[in-house]
Amino acid sequence: MASLPTPPSQPDDAADSYVGLAADAAERQARSRGWDTVRAVPPGTFLTMEFRHGRINFQVEDDTVTRCWLG
Repeated sequence: MASLPTPPSQPDDAADSYVGLAADAAERQARSRGWDTVRAVPPGTFLTMEFRHGRINFQVEDDTVTRCWLG
């Protein structure tokens, strides 16, 4: 039986630390911490549910991050 592939590493970061930040400051912080993909979306946006290592997602309302999740 083949072994399971090892997923690529991603930054050890707390998603909650971005909530309340301005969207541009949150993106700069995420990129400086090593996130490959930073995605900012408005509330209610339809998104696919696949998990991608190295991606951080921000829900942005009035230029402020109101929710953040990884993948």
